[in-house]
Amino acid sequence: MKFEPLTDFLDQEQILRNEQMKVHTSFKIGGHVDCMVLPRKVEDIKQTINFCKAVSMPYHIMGNGSNILVDDDGIEGLVIKISDAFSAVDVQDEVVIAEAGVLLSKLSKVALRNSLKGFEFASGIPGTLGGAIFMNAGAYGGEMKDVIQWVEVLTASGEVQKIQRQDMAFGYRTSIVKANGFVVLRAALKLQKGNYEEILAITQELTEKRVSKQPVDLPSAGSTFKRPEGHYAGRLIEDSGLRGLKYGHAMVSEKHCGFVVNTGEASCKEVITLIEIIQKVVRDRFEVELEREVRIFGKE
Repeated sequence: MKFEPLTDFLDQEQILRNEQMKVHTSFKIGGHVDCMVLPRKVEDIKQTINFCKAVSMPYHIMGNGSNILVDDDGIEGLVIKISDAFSAVDVQDEVVIAEAGVLLSKLSKVALRNSLKGFEFASGIPGTLGGAIFMNAGAYGGEMKDVIQWVEVLTASGEVQKIQRQDMAFGYRTSIVKANGFVVLRAALKLQKGNYEEILAITQELTEKRVSKQPVDLPSAGSTFKRPEGHYAGRLIEDSGLRGLKYGHAMVSEKHCGFVVNTGEASCKEVITLIEIIQKVVRDRFEVELEREVRIFGKE
């Protein structure tokens, strides 16, 4: 069996064969992957990647699956899912050091418990620290670049490097990690001492905003499109008369037009077709090119 060598350095429960990807993504869409690895330490990630390279097997890195759409025919090769098993957190005064697999919601609770402010914006982002750094995730006026002190990565050549914030090349939904194909391992967040009740109040206010304005009750991958310069994607889509537009089981959210949602058993193909319809209508009407924010895994 081609995956047998993985058992030389991983426990059996870290290796999931013929795994259904739809249970690992917030869109609840996607076929199978031949093998999924759940790393517990840096060495697990390094050795799994080395194995893939040695046998010329394609591999993909994912976190919580909250910003990806997986092909209906699945993913060829292997997926390394950096999540719960790789999510230790350590608080040192005003600095929070965390592994890449920790959920932002959990990090937000750790910050609150230690009366540390500055991370409230991320409390409702449904991803992992690694994924958030990869794309410089942001919400409600805050971005990851505002709180990062340093990031430890695995480079394409297999070296572990620590990159300081100023060298991370953070931009709108991008970073040096995304540009260079690095894997986030750990990061340090520099926060500030604050008042517990005030931090709690801000976090609750942002949660209420998110629940009231976003379609959190239906599967999606968050904002489907990046914000075009000088515009808001949701507003352009709404002004194009596309609110509630359906293609199969994929739909433009009636609550927030910037989200494409899965109303039932939507396929990857249906979501991609609807995205392309939205892009064409907005392009024809406003001469604005909507760039997809959601990443597609598989055989696009």
